[in-house]
Amino acid sequence: MSIRIVFIGAGRMASAIVRGLLEEQHYTPDEIACTCGDDPSGEELAEQTGIQYFADITRAVRKTETIVLACKPQQFSAIDHTLADAAHGKLILSILAGTTLSRLSDKFQNARNIVRTMPNTPGQIGAGVTAFSPQKPLSAKDQAIVENTLSSLGNFHEVEEADLDAVTALSGSGPAYVFEFAAALREAGIHCGLDQALSTSLAIDTLLGAAMLLAESEDSPEALRDAVTSPGGTTAAALKVFADNNFRGLVDNALAAAKARSLELAKE
Repeated sequence: MSIRIVFIGAGRMASAIVRGLLEEQHYTPDEIACTCGDDPSGEELAEQTGIQYFADITRAVRKTETIVLACKPQQFSAIDHTLADAAHGKLILSILAGTTLSRLSDKFQNARNIVRTMPNTPGQIGAGVTAFSPQKPLSAKDQAIVENTLSSLGNFHEVEEADLDAVTALSGSGPAYVFEFAAALREAGIHCGLDQALSTSLAIDTLLGAAMLLAESEDSPEALRDAVTSPGGTTAAALKVFADNNFRGLVDNALAAAKARSLELAKE
């Protein structure tokens, strides 16, 4: 069986993609290969899933049709010219944060196409969202490969590369904002007199249930908010505190800072 897709890097995101591809039967284990840096992640992933592991992936790269760059961004510069040359005519799909199409194309000058993506961490459980931007229009075959690969992480959207910094600020970093809000809810519950275990459980279930309702409802977030809010009631009292302290302005400033930092990282 020939190798059809190769992963350079075998961390959490690569593992999630591999497992999703196998679960959806887009590839068999024999058709997937991986390598990794100075850690056991590649061998562990191969042992757990049945895919192939190679300490030197160059030969497999020559035989494959798709290469997924899933190493750490700082390891990108260590990819040598032999490996880059072996990628001649291949589809390159990168999940490296802050690594532009221009920089990717400088390394893989003879790739048939290059796709830059911005996934987020819920992709580790297949509940993520990924934005992607191709260097040039995708062929029907490559479109299918990209969609099959990214669907392993959850939902996906094609965007212009110029939008990826804003995507990074919103959905890329967004899970951290939700986790911080969950921690804030937990702490506030404790301050209101709840024990830590109960406050933690209530915070998690509230966020999970609200997100599921938002996803399934045809109403806007504002409409769903208003449906919970009675004039002069408890929810209205809490929302007034948010409004008085410019909650939306704070979120807006936070995303602007994240976007600005994403732009800076792309230049480093």
